[in-house]
Amino acid sequence: MAGPLMQTGRRGASRRGSRLVAEINVTPFVDVMLVLLVIFMITAPLLTSTVQVDLPQTQAARATGQDEPLVVTVNSSGAVYLMDSELELETLVARLHEITKNNNDARIFVRGDKAINYGRVLEVMGAISAAGFNKVALVAEVPTGARAGQQAPRR
Repeated sequence: MAGPLMQTGRRGASRRGSRLVAEINVTPFVDVMLVLLVIFMITAPLLTSTVQVDLPQTQAARATGQDEPLVVTVNSSGAVYLMDSELELETLVARLHEITKNNNDARIFVRGDKAINYGRVLEVMGAISAAGFNKVALVAEVPTGARAGQQAPRR
């Protein structure tokens, strides 16, 4: 008869010869990270401003910076929006000061519909600049046929 020393099979071998494995299994962590990456890649474009504006096109290079800029939009009917909420021009400056905590170096982008009167966009930019904000810029789209920094072919 087989005694306790002659035991065979998985249960007997695990008691005597194997040790605990002290390695971290990173596969589930990588799986979760990839799922989060896909989710953020899908939702990031949806988080941009939802006010529909037909931006003019330009050959200028894209603006770069570390902090998230504030976006002021003037739509085709002349209404002024701060991010997604509509404001009167008189309350825009006060609201910008509240959001930036009186930081005059905050970046503010002004988006103006190309069908609107240029004077209305300048009126909004002038009000923002007169309030003491130093970094106010216009936003335009890069033409689809040319990349930023490249010249469009002449015809």
